[in-house]
Amino acid sequence: MIGILILIAYLLGSIPTAVWYGKTFHKIDVRQHGSGNAGATNTLRVLGNKAGFIVLFIDLLKGFLATSLIYFSNYNINTHEGFNLQISLGITAVLGHVFPLFAGFKGGKGIATLLGLVLALNYQIALICVPTFIIVVWITRYISVGSISAAILAAILSFYFYQDNILAICFFCVISLMVIYTHRANIKRLRAGNENKFEFKK
Repeated sequence: MIGILILIAYLLGSIPTAVWYGKTFHKIDVRQHGSGNAGATNTLRVLGNKAGFIVLFIDLLKGFLATSLIYFSNYNINTHEGFNLQISLGITAVLGHVFPLFAGFKGGKGIATLLGLVLALNYQIALICVPTFIIVVWITRYISVGSISAAILAAILSFYFYQDNILAICFFCVISLMVIYTHRANIKRLRAGNENKFEFKK
C-alpha cells in the first residue's frame, strides 16, 4: 500500500503544470523562454500574472495533496512513523516536479510544491513564511531572495514548533539547504548584480 501511495505522489508531482498550461493556452513551452525553468516564477515572467498564479496554485496543491495521501494509509500523523511517511510522500512529489515523468524529466525547482508539503505538515509555519516571502520580494524585487529567506525562516521556526522532534527539525534544515542549493545560480547572479528583478506583467 505504501508503495502505491509513493507512486501516486510521484505522478502528482510529475504533472508539468507550467509546460501544459503554456502549450495549451499560449502555444509556448516555457522551458524555451526566460530562465528555461518549468515553474511558476518563469511562467509569470513569460506568460503574465494570471498564468503564473494558476501554475503556482496547482504546483502548491500537488505538494499538499501528495503529503495528505497519508490519510489513505493506516499511519497516524501524530506519530514519528506518520511524520516520516508524510515527508516521504511530499518529497517524492517535489522530486516528481523537478524530474517529471510527463515532461522528459525536465521540470522546475519545486519551491511551490515544497510549500504545499510544508502547508500539509505545519500550516502555522507556512502562514508565517508566505507573508515573509511576499514582503521580501516586494522590498527587494528578487523572487530568489524571497524563496531563500522563507526557507531559512522555516528552519528557524522548526526549532520552536518541533522542540521534541529532532527529525522534524533536521527535515526543515535540510529543505532549507536544498532551496539554497537549487538557487545557487541565482546567488551567483545576485553577487554579480545581474539577477532578474520581479515585475508584474499583464
